[in-house]
Amino acid sequence: MKLPNVFERDAVPLNLAAGQVVFEYGEARDFMYVVKKGEVDIVVRDTVVETVGEDGFFGEMALIDHAPRSATAIAKTDCTLIKIDERQFLFLVQETPFFAIIMMRTMAGRIRRRNAYT
Repeated sequence: MKLPNVFERDAVPLNLAAGQVVFEYGEARDFMYVVKKGEVDIVVRDTVVETVGEDGFFGEMALIDHAPRSATAIAKTDCTLIKIDERQFLFLVQETPFFAIIMMRTMAGRIRRRNAYT
């Protein structure tokens, strides 16, 4: 997902080593993340359900429904992430309609994949 220049310019990258935890299941929500470099595994009940690569995003559900984290996110490789807080998320949804479409398509794809395994 390509972020508007204002976020790229003002963002402080979060650099993680492989194996570092981004967030854990049940934690309070705070940010969603965009992967600028590397890969992040999304883990539910000790199973990797998705690997998010460059320009992918994760953690958005917590900003939408204000519920605790429903998965654990772990850096699969050394990676660089961009954090997006709720204020920035709402700005992106309001000012960049295509962002909302990308978000919904990605979430729908995740739900479809998850349903295929249950």
